[in-house]
Amino acid sequence: MAKASENLDSFRSEARSWLETNFPRSLVGRASEYMVVEGEVRIEGDALAWRQALASKGWGTPTWPREYGGGGLSQLEARVLQEEMSSVGAFNPIPLLAGMGVTMVGPTILEYGTEDQKQRHLPGIASGEIRWCLGYSEPNAGSDLASLQTRAEDKGDYWEINGQKVWTSGADISDWCGALVRTDSKVAKRDGISFVMLTMKQPGVRTRPIRLISGASPFCETYFDNARAEKTDLLGKLNDGWTVGKRLLQHERASQTGGNPAAGGRAESLQDMAKRYVGADEAGRLSDPDLRIRIANHLMSAKAHNLTLARIAAEARGKASVTAAASILKNSATNVAQTRSELTLEIMGHQGVGWEGEEFTGQEKETVKTWLFGKAMSIYGGSFEVQNNIISKNILGLPETTQKG
Repeated sequence: MAKASENLDSFRSEARSWLETNFPRSLVGRASEYMVVEGEVRIEGDALAWRQALASKGWGTPTWPREYGGGGLSQLEARVLQEEMSSVGAFNPIPLLAGMGVTMVGPTILEYGTEDQKQRHLPGIASGEIRWCLGYSEPNAGSDLASLQTRAEDKGDYWEINGQKVWTSGADISDWCGALVRTDSKVAKRDGISFVMLTMKQPGVRTRPIRLISGASPFCETYFDNARAEKTDLLGKLNDGWTVGKRLLQHERASQTGGNPAAGGRAESLQDMAKRYVGADEAGRLSDPDLRIRIANHLMSAKAHNLTLARIAAEARGKASVTAAASILKNSATNVAQTRSELTLEIMGHQGVGWEGEEFTGQEKETVKTWLFGKAMSIYGGSFEVQNNIISKNILGLPETTQKG
């Protein structure tokens, strides 16, 4: 145990020294600039140099194998790296630049991909140069995803894809798409689905952004009209896409439970923000006792969520099986995030509902948009109700009451 601790201390010193040399101080507090929702992705100057430095070191995807562009770090080393990045205001932009690549597609390729697929696709994700989206939901196949109708027809040396996807996050700015398609319509609906990867830069793919109440939106409608996917880009076995797709969704839900993967820096605490807007009493406590209690309850819920996340991650280490734990964490993360947005809005009062104008700070104008967009957390990645069904059946052992596909 002492040896392991010494190794972590040595790694901490290495990480601290590397960050001191490579992280541009001009980027402190600018992580949000990488959160591209729509439009052209442009990374220049110090931001480009920082992305390239992370990619060269492999620390954009710190736990991925080095041969695929990762850092080859252990989970404990990756945690130390994140701590050291946060301490100097640094952040990891690569998960944001890669779209769905780092958090979902990449881990799934690592598990199900051929060596050729890993060599061709993972380095571009790990460097943040190739952006991915996912073709899952369809107009008539949302929570009942197994009813999907986008089809892939075998054309000998490639798949010809026709159909429509919806809520395809980042489709209009992505380079590649991982899609669930129907490859056999004569069997039970879950048994005729395959997972294919295809380039978005081809004539057979069209996208149309969907506007949201919060303003800018990452969501798109995506149309495949005789689009092409190479035979070498079938991920997993033919007609076993349901298994691959479920595993990817587990990665998605896990990615939604621990906060922003690019997060770094020293954000103002909710309690300090409350004192700044609401005021403090003579004892230095928040002057509104009811708000004080609700903030304390929220902070305890957030702490409990983070501890549960760490416990489940430790229990699952080295196991690749699909479990319902991600559903628990997804709903817990949703509750924590939405409660924080509600409290922030209340703390700021009328300053928290400003949409534009010089009388509002940038943070205040983002607050209402974050609050509105956060409502989608209860829906995307599997709705709150669907997660509760999974928890009730797979963890609590309650009987199946829904129609089986």
